[in-house]
Amino acid sequence: MIPKLVILTEIIAPYRIPVFNALAQRPEIELHVIFLSETDPALRQWRVYKDEIKFRYEVLPSWRGRFGRHNLLLNRGLSAALNHINPDVVVCGGYNYPACWSAAYWARRHQIPFLLWTESTAFDRRSGYSLVEFTKRRFLNLCHAFVVPGKSSLNYLRELGVDEKRIFMAPNAVDTKLFSDLSDNARRKVSQVHGRYDLPARYFLYVGRLVKEKGIYDLLTAYALLNEEIRSKVGLVFVGDGADRYELTKRASKMDAAAIRFLGFVHREGLAEIYALADALVFPTYSDPWGLVVNEAMACGLPMIVTDVAGCAADLVQDGENGFVFSPGDVPQLGLAMTRLAADSELRVRMGRASGERIEANSPYAWADGMVRAVQASCGKI
Repeated sequence: MIPKLVILTEIIAPYRIPVFNALAQRPEIELHVIFLSETDPALRQWRVYKDEIKFRYEVLPSWRGRFGRHNLLLNRGLSAALNHINPDVVVCGGYNYPACWSAAYWARRHQIPFLLWTESTAFDRRSGYSLVEFTKRRFLNLCHAFVVPGKSSLNYLRELGVDEKRIFMAPNAVDTKLFSDLSDNARRKVSQVHGRYDLPARYFLYVGRLVKEKGIYDLLTAYALLNEEIRSKVGLVFVGDGADRYELTKRASKMDAAAIRFLGFVHREGLAEIYALADALVFPTYSDPWGLVVNEAMACGLPMIVTDVAGCAADLVQDGENGFVFSPGDVPQLGLAMTRLAADSELRVRMGRASGERIEANSPYAWADGMVRAVQASCGKI
């Protein structure tokens, strides 16, 4: 009998659709996805690509509220949905919403395996807060097994006392072929892409929320400290929006550097074009459970400059091979990495090629393989 799997996750994020599609193709399971909300317009401006969905899903009725920096999402109808599907396994993508706890207790009542799909790492800035840690440990006790995207999350669960036999790896993935194809196409029409976005001839690229904890001020400072010859040839482009955009643009306006651009939010198709023509992606975060922009940029063949606290760093970026890894807040180290890449075209080409080769292991199909193994083990099939 084919086990029925329910995955409970927050929103219809565009980067999740390819991995769920890959999982739905697997004959070993019957997939149902329950979304707590269609999207979160207060934080994200993503399109909802419903025409690309090839798996069974439903969106629960919800109410969303925001209290300062805290997000509250309440749902109804979860128990009815689970009763109707009658799953053999439930996988939950987090523990921070009431519906996650409801799903865990539903699974316990029905005596079926409940798995936590988590990206949390020891570098999470929320770690160490007593209430967060207490809540997290309570939730872990409700879980039969765990699915993680990489080494940092696996090591964190081991530090929390979880037996490694209960942890399964499903590498975080984006639609690597889509980004690769779009970037190849962009490189065939360089002048049009530059004109469409008013891009500098060459540039370092940041993609993500414009908030302090992402290291955006460090990046701006490191760029300002590059020697004048490099800054005259290589610009700096920020893609994204956030609470610190006004302050960041104000600081940039005081710099003697005309080649700094703020493009705001850009959708997937345009983003691949912007990746394609960059010298490198810079991801200077202070805290990030993964960083899927790194997957995207690697699929577009870019060198990486990332902090060692990014959840993806241990799996995706080999220092000196496909980029550079530095400590968050270390502006001189960041500037040195930018200088080396700006000055050496052969190094950029070599590292970009290595990124493209390395990211092949993080495909949607690899993620699906990991999830199937977790489900089968939880059902006693392996």
